[in-house]
Amino acid sequence: MTISHLEDHLGYWLRLVSNAVSHSFARQVEALGVTVAEWVFLRTLYNYDHRSPSLLAGQMGMTRGAITKLADRLIAKSLVTRTADPEDGRAQTLALTPEGRAKVPVLAKLADANDAAFFDALSAQERAALEQSLKSLITRRHLSGIPTN
Repeated sequence: MTISHLEDHLGYWLRLVSNAVSHSFARQVEALGVTVAEWVFLRTLYNYDHRSPSLLAGQMGMTRGAITKLADRLIAKSLVTRTADPEDGRAQTLALTPEGRAKVPVLAKLADANDAAFFDALSAQERAALEQSLKSLITRRHLSGIPTN
């Protein structure tokens, strides 16, 4: 019986690139005091004045418990606030603090630069083809959720 090599699998190559891109970005955002998961949380919340934890959990493809843990860490860093929902006093909403709102564009520039550093080696046509292939797999495999690690 012949056993395939690691390099025979497309997933191997995809993971190799993904790890390099992700680890580079993680080092950059961690130097600014947040994790990649926290960055994703901040960027998702940036689009709203306030958001319920359950809606954020749905958008991010995470459990409410995971969202609560992320929110707790970001509250401790003074980047997010938790308040009673004005429409339902029993519920809570999350919002960016002014410091959190100011941090998102800084982190977004790091994400843009990291993306460029890895994918500028591709021609515009190669990049478009790669993006289309990945989006096609996502659609066909019904993948969802925002990658946070």
